[in-house]
Amino acid sequence: MEDYQYEIGELVYAAVDILNDGGMPGVDDEEGLIAPAGMRGMVIQTGYAEADETQHVYLIRFENGPEGALGDPVGCLPEELTQEEPATT
Repeated sequence: MEDYQYEIGELVYAAVDILNDGGMPGVDDEEGLIAPAGMRGMVIQTGYAEADETQHVYLIRFENGPEGALGDPVGCLPEELTQEEPATT
């Protein structure tokens, strides 16, 4: 069994701005912003990178609509995520 940092159903936040790497359908700009740092999301699947099976990948649905609606799934690396709630000002 894999030792993942986050489990399916857990709440996470974008630790950095999540940008389109060119593979996200529906994002016009190739470098378009998918989720700004601090945006809340939920882990919906775990896996690994095909090119490097030691690299964990998380499928996240970030809140991006009214009333906390979840957006399309986005693949994220562990270092792009955190469970620390962002500070509010």
